[in-house]
Amino acid sequence: MGSEFSCMIKEAKVLGMALGIACLDGIEEAEAQCALLNSESLCDGCFTLDSDVFLFGARTVYRDICLGDGGYVTCYEMTDIQRRLGFGRNSLITLALLLGCDYSQGVHGMGPESACQIVKSAGDNVILQKVASEGLSFVKKKRSSKKQGAISKCNNSKENSLDHDMNINGSKHDSQRDDQHLQVIDAYLKPKCHSADSDAVHRALAQYPFQRAKLQQICAQFFEWPPEKTDEYILPKIAERNLRRFCNLRSTSSDLGLKLPLHKIPVKCPVSKIIKHRRVQGRDCYEVSWEDLDGLKTSIVPADLVESACPEKIVEFEEETAERKKQNHRKTRPNKSEKGSSVTEIDLKLQRLLLDIELESSSVHNASFSSNVEISESHTAAPEVDLTNQDLWLDPKSSDDISCNEVGPSTAKSEVIDLLSPSPPRQSRIVSKFPKSNGQCIDVIDLSESETDVSPEHERKARELRLFLASIRDEIS
Repeated sequence: MGSEFSCMIKEAKVLGMALGIACLDGIEEAEAQCALLNSESLCDGCFTLDSDVFLFGARTVYRDICLGDGGYVTCYEMTDIQRRLGFGRNSLITLALLLGCDYSQGVHGMGPESACQIVKSAGDNVILQKVASEGLSFVKKKRSSKKQGAISKCNNSKENSLDHDMNINGSKHDSQRDDQHLQVIDAYLKPKCHSADSDAVHRALAQYPFQRAKLQQICAQFFEWPPEKTDEYILPKIAERNLRRFCNLRSTSSDLGLKLPLHKIPVKCPVSKIIKHRRVQGRDCYEVSWEDLDGLKTSIVPADLVESACPEKIVEFEEETAERKKQNHRKTRPNKSEKGSSVTEIDLKLQRLLLDIELESSSVHNASFSSNVEISESHTAAPEVDLTNQDLWLDPKSSDDISCNEVGPSTAKSEVIDLLSPSPPRQSRIVSKFPKSNGQCIDVIDLSESETDVSPEHERKARELRLFLASIRDEIS
């Protein structure tokens, strides 16, 4: 209990619990317990250097793990051994009896090629029954039958008696060996370990929570890592493990006939959203955002894992990508109808801008010209001109003539002329009579500009604006 190896086991247990990995103490052979869990599909595989793990019933075995850049792991599958070599579990146990193992020294003089030929000739289904009933005598018969020539028989009675005594002694010795062979077979087929439905296995299979603070403390103690470095290395793998557990849950439910949609599964999917498609070392991957994982927002996971765990997320990501591409295409290349509407809208805005400039030019010219305008009346004083009052207004229906409203009694002494309205088309000045209620007439002078009265600056601006409008139309069309 106080050895260095025992201290290493205790540290491994503490580290495993911090990572959310339960530990199970085996009764005798650790390979036997791991193989039982693997054969019952309670774990993914076994990592061991002992080759007899397949004899205990393991299905997947990992060996030669190399960490770091370009790291790899060698994986052996029992299905590959059966398909390529033709050996099942019973055949492997028989080969262990013939060639030697932890429980047997094997048959003296038996080589691998001869043992493989003998086991294949018997067949995997009946090979152990032959060993249990006949021992290894059938092996000796097959070896002797392959030898060329015949063995001469001795007719001497003395030799016959000696041969009889040897057969009796040999039979006793063979019977003892047969018992040992049966014990070896039972050790592989019926090892002492926790059964799949035991409480110890149930406790080990419980999903323990990941202890982030505890793991940071362990890494700081043994590796002198800061918490940020521990999170950088560990959190992406913890997130990927959660996704694999969710994938196994959906796979098991599907095998049982429960094909539930993603939003109806009791366990929440750890993937929140797919952000981007990536390719890492020639492998298709996705950058995903995680749900409820403290300390980790996004990471990169294999695309096949996401497809197995939550294919709905991939469909959602592809739809969003297609919609973004469609919107970008609309912005960069508008169709003909949108072109026509945009041209019409720009044309209308530019026309309004041109009209505002012309109105501004007309207003400035009228304001400067008003000081020189005189309205005379025969034998009467000139009326007062108010540029701010709106009692006298231009009729919007007719831009050629200027009409005046009749002034009420309270303002009979003053006449109002509005000079802020748009100027009418350029014409020669016209003088018209506007009768008043008392029989007098007022001479109304048309203040519209002549061709020579337009400001050269405003005329230049209007010409530049028209050229600018024409260039925009050419570019859009």
